[in-house]
Amino acid sequence: AVIALTSASFATFAATEVGMAPTGAQSIGTVSASTNGNDLGTLQGKLAAKAAQEGASSYRIVAAGGDNHLYGTAEIYK
Repeated sequence: AVIALTSASFATFAATEVGMAPTGAQSIGTVSASTNGNDLGTLQGKLAAKAAQEGASSYRIVAAGGDNHLYGTAEIYK
């Protein structure tokens, strides 16, 4: 039951990935994340979580790279 509540709570406050800056949104900075391995989905999830922690409603990945250790940076918007 605790896991379900935690997942539901995270989904409610998750930042949404966007392809371009949302119209009328204000950039509130950037977040960075890294992951061991080459799973882009894991990196996206970490960036989304960090964006949400910073109070962003959306984020746009501006850089990502690496081979067996991915890193990425996202601009966050409110």
